[in-house]
Amino acid sequence: MKELALNILDIVQNSIKAKADEISIAINESVTDDLYQIIIEDNGTGIPEEILRNVTDPFVTTRTKRKMGLGLSLLKYHAELTGGSLAINSKVGNGTEITATLSYKHIDRQPLGDIIGVLVVLMASNQKINFTYRHKTGKGEYRFSSKETKEYLEIDTLYDRNLLKEISSMIYENLKGIEASGIEVKESYKTVL
Repeated sequence: MKELALNILDIVQNSIKAKADEISIAINESVTDDLYQIIIEDNGTGIPEEILRNVTDPFVTTRTKRKMGLGLSLLKYHAELTGGSLAINSKVGNGTEITATLSYKHIDRQPLGDIIGVLVVLMASNQKINFTYRHKTGKGEYRFSSKETKEYLEIDTLYDRNLLKEISSMIYENLKGIEASGIEVKESYKTVL
């Protein structure tokens, strides 16, 4: 995976399979502290202890179609490549929290990539899940909640194509406003909308 957003997508798909209906993605970046941190938290079924011990091994997966689980192992690899680490806290019945800490300034830190496209695709295809996204930089903080957006607009779904375009633009402008690093908007996601 050439961008961190794709790692995030893969891990969030694990949360969805774990029956989470609340999924939070947070990015904390600090140039002065040389910190780039990704936190993914869910209220799903959690990871059993026997799987948790080896969950970052690419040959350990609970999937039946694909015999390799690459999301966590690749995120761990990319974090360690920058001198960082990956921590996983999970308890059966209480959800999972994954924290990847990377060096902000390290040459091998991948760009975040199209996190906006990832968020839009996740929201459009998982209407019953509340996705919260928070991004913090030295210039400020931005937070988005699919649940709060639906409540504010008094609607049940965010599946409308024009609405998703507006949400994409809003998220992009807010991330640009706080000078979030490594954000890309790919044309391929725009065609989905």
